[in-house]
Amino acid sequence: MNWPDTRLCDLLSIEHPIIQAPMAGATSPDMAIAAANAGALGSLGCALQTVEQMAADVAAAKSGTNRALNFNFFVHKPPQHDPVRHAAAIERLRPWYTMQGIDKVVEPAETHPPFDQTMCDALLDHAPHVVSFHFGLPDRSLVDQIKAKGCTILSSATSAAEAIWLERHGADAIIAQGYEAGGHNGWFLPRNGSDVPGTMALVPRVVDAVDVPVIAAGGIADGRGIAAAFMLGAAGVQIGTAFLATPECRSHAVHKDAVINATGDETMHTTAFSGRAARTLTNDYARDMADVTDWPDFPLMNAATAPIRAATAKDGSGDAFALWAGQGVGLARAETTTEVIERLVAEAKAILNQ
Repeated sequence: MNWPDTRLCDLLSIEHPIIQAPMAGATSPDMAIAAANAGALGSLGCALQTVEQMAADVAAAKSGTNRALNFNFFVHKPPQHDPVRHAAAIERLRPWYTMQGIDKVVEPAETHPPFDQTMCDALLDHAPHVVSFHFGLPDRSLVDQIKAKGCTILSSATSAAEAIWLERHGADAIIAQGYEAGGHNGWFLPRNGSDVPGTMALVPRVVDAVDVPVIAAGGIADGRGIAAAFMLGAAGVQIGTAFLATPECRSHAVHKDAVINATGDETMHTTAFSGRAARTLTNDYARDMADVTDWPDFPLMNAATAPIRAATAKDGSGDAFALWAGQGVGLARAETTTEVIERLVAEAKAILNQ
């Protein structure tokens, strides 16, 4: 059976309209290679990496496959350093440092800058097929350089307005990311207090708003979700949580164990790890900080929470670890990346054949 919409496959030169999500800190060259060789779009989350780390991962991934690969970056606004919020954050974190036997609280600090000319130059040296972004798009000059190299550009939208903006500013396909998605949601335009819509409501609105292919993301973790995405008008899907328990995933064992043992009813949005809203499995730290909304700007909090995250990973509790996962986490299985892709394809085609 052919897929009901082949626009994404044609655009990305892939066999199956499935993107293995580029989860920063979790993806690896082995994961991207396995996904690509299974016919999906393999992805690397490069947002937390230095130029040297990115180049090493890109080279490793390209050495294992001659198929299309996707390299993803953050384009967040440079953070504002606010001494008052910094001091308040340190005091809130102090009890958690004390519980872990850590004497001094690390101050909020820049950990990874937005995508810039230096990173762009290093990336384009590797002639990527697909480059994707989160939190909008980089400066137009960088977009033009990427397009001049023949690369396809993807970016995430959490509203129809964001999708229209992305299309007008150079995106070749739009990832419609619903509220259900794990990790950081990709909103970047003012929301006037409104929530991010769920995937079911978001995808058809984005499909109606733009002419480029739309990729459904958020809460999709099996073939039923893929089939539903096509019914909503999407040309494909992006799936992340289903790959978090694979042996190719770089996440800590405490994260993988939490994903496998999750029912799907225990996720929440929190700003307490990075300063920006992201969906995680609940734990003691996330619940303790649930009512705090005035953290230092993203990504400054990453530095401040890193020691307690590391400590509770080391002791196996995960009490303050960022257990990123989407609402589809209860469907995740202990499989290899290849097995995940093969199962997703078989399940979706069985449904679409009916």
